[in-house]
Amino acid sequence: MKGVIACAAYAGGRRVGDVAIPDISEVLTQPDRFVWIGLHEPDTELLREIQHEFALHDLAIEDALRAHQRPKLERYGDSLFVVLRTAQLARATDGVELGETHIFVGSRYLVSVRHGASAPLADVRARCEATPALLAKGPGFVLYALTDFIVDQFFPLVDALEDQLEAIEEAIFSERFRRETTERIYRLKRDLLDVKRAVSPLVDICNRLMRTDVELIPEDTRVYFRDVYDHAIRLNEMVDTLRELLTTALEANLSLISVAQNDAMKRLAGWAAIIAVPTMIAGVYGMNFKFMPELDWPFGYPLTVGAMLGALAPSAARSTYREYASRAARGRRLASGPF
Repeated sequence: MKGVIACAAYAGGRRVGDVAIPDISEVLTQPDRFVWIGLHEPDTELLREIQHEFALHDLAIEDALRAHQRPKLERYGDSLFVVLRTAQLARATDGVELGETHIFVGSRYLVSVRHGASAPLADVRARCEATPALLAKGPGFVLYALTDFIVDQFFPLVDALEDQLEAIEEAIFSERFRRETTERIYRLKRDLLDVKRAVSPLVDICNRLMRTDVELIPEDTRVYFRDVYDHAIRLNEMVDTLRELLTTALEANLSLISVAQNDAMKRLAGWAAIIAVPTMIAGVYGMNFKFMPELDWPFGYPLTVGAMLGALAPSAARSTYREYASRAARGRRLASGPF
């Protein structure tokens, strides 16, 4: 069936066999079994059929159909509805692509619904089936396995974003300043904000799943969610650190651009002052007055040019000295680092 990745029944931690959607009710009549269904962007008809089989709440089904939900954990009667955000690095643009995974959990079933950019969950099913003693704990352990897999997928993404930040820092403290560097900073800042929105609610979700008031999670399974809770906290700290570093990098980039502009203005002002003296002399002798003592003197023209060059040399030397001093000061600032 289109949209169904896998639908299998389990008993005692072992896979009994695949199950057709219409036969789920018959399978659940056996008390020692539960059903694990994996869906990928299902249509309305398929989700309504799943709702009929497990008596899922209308609001949860509506959220699963519309997607674009924030990460959350909601309780509907004797079932849980968990929304987790997923993210992947787009190879074409080096940006972040977001997706969602919705999970319906009951005492005898678990249904996962994937939307958008997300890694396949086949590896999770294979690892669970390889540990029958843990899978025998039921849908609560499967929820942990899915949550742990989704959370761990953020670590390579954050590492890739950290590599982008290091490349931006190298571009900032190079000798050439480009407008593209500022654009890269803003793109990375937006990507980090998307990741922050995805991982920040995970701490609260895992904290609630560890509490004793969630009867669907067995007592011996709550300890596993403590590990996911630790991973979620570490992810939040990593993202917060990258955001702070990126803010500092943006400030350093703007400061260095301002320093470069000031240096350019100083050079222009220096050369304007240098050219002012010979311009004044040339302007006086360009007025072509009749009575000027040097006009009829054979050495008048060489003397005037020599006077211009003599006035130009000290000013040029001072301007060159200031430029080298400015570059040396800038080099010392770069060597000391931005932080």
